[in-house]
Amino acid sequence: MKRRRVLSILAGVAAMPVVGARAAPDIYSWRGVALGAEARIILDHPDAEGLVAGAVTEIRRLENIFSLYIGDSELSRLNRGGFLSAPSFEMVELLSICASINSSTAGAFDPSVQALWSLYARSYARGHAPADGEIEEARELTGFRYVNISPQRISFEKRGVMLSLNGIAQGYIADKVAAYFRRGGVTSVLVNTGEITGLGLAPDGQEWSVSIDEEAGEVVPLSNRAIATSAPLGTVFDAQGTVGHILDPRTGYPGGSWQRVSVICNSAARADGLSTAFCLMNQNDIELAKGNTTVILG
Repeated sequence: MKRRRVLSILAGVAAMPVVGARAAPDIYSWRGVALGAEARIILDHPDAEGLVAGAVTEIRRLENIFSLYIGDSELSRLNRGGFLSAPSFEMVELLSICASINSSTAGAFDPSVQALWSLYARSYARGHAPADGEIEEARELTGFRYVNISPQRISFEKRGVMLSLNGIAQGYIADKVAAYFRRGGVTSVLVNTGEITGLGLAPDGQEWSVSIDEEAGEVVPLSNRAIATSAPLGTVFDAQGTVGHILDPRTGYPGGSWQRVSVICNSAARADGLSTAFCLMNQNDIELAKGNTTVILG
């Protein structure tokens, strides 16, 4: 079982949009699923239904690249064979973004954590934590330095290395769906594919309002920006709810310095990857790595 599947079962960590009360009653709203997470699109446009149908087609196309649950997806074939010839532009682009975030966070964000994640999922499904020796063996297969990326071929330098793009692909899909709407001339839409991008203004003329903590009533405004949220205990491996799903690729053990981290920036993919990494980093290191993003620590 992979991270996003667990997130979808246990309610997830991504904030859901709150639309202004004065929104017109004919605003088109679509709900569905993207990479196992609840997805939503809110659009005010005369051809909203047709545009959203195209957006859903785009989501499904991207799922066929990045999903671990589609046996013939590019990611599944890469993990199974250790290489991928003639990868899609999107795969190369996303892995290049991953490389940048891996570098800027000193390895806190690392998509090659899948071998570790699979070990924890298998062990806790049997009712116990993995042994230290098993963790060390899986950690030896973890390291983005083992991933070679080019437009012609993606390959792993070690047998047994596997990628999971669950910490970034939903944000990337939000970016791609937003780009699709821009090409269609849309200037006002909210896209939630597990992480959120808001273009323009909400139907009430205000910025889109996004809730990041419903219990505390914490809401942030969003316009032509993206937000992603991660929480170490948003999903857990154990029945007691104490072993969080965000594994530190540098140690092999569950980590998490914060209850919740939200990142706001121009790219949902970047916000997604950084919010995952920042869960494992102290405030000083976050400040050094965050660049021009806004970070909300909880």
